[in-house]
Amino acid sequence: MAESTAKQPARRGRIFPERILPPEELARRKAEREVFHKLCRAIFERVRPEYIEKNYGWYIAVEPNSGDYFIDEDIEIAHRKALEKYPNSVHCVFCLNETGATGRI
Repeated sequence: MAESTAKQPARRGRIFPERILPPEELARRKAEREVFHKLCRAIFERVRPEYIEKNYGWYIAVEPNSGDYFIDEDIEIAHRKALEKYPNSVHCVFCLNETGATGRI
């Protein structure tokens, strides 16, 4: 088998080195995500016992600022319901099961 003589230059470093976030900004963003998830999780834990019996395995999209949640059998429809009512807000989706996890390992 013939070896190729053309070599591509090795890429080193970041593609956009000017876009490096300082550690303080990264820590702030992480703290905001944790607060957001805690708010969503609290709402999910409050309503889960009410719906888990008859809707096991369904999905619940939680909007933490208003406390509203949207339940559907299909994850995409639950997500769409939340976006229709709150188009400029971020929401979190859980599965109505023991852990709230939506995917498979």
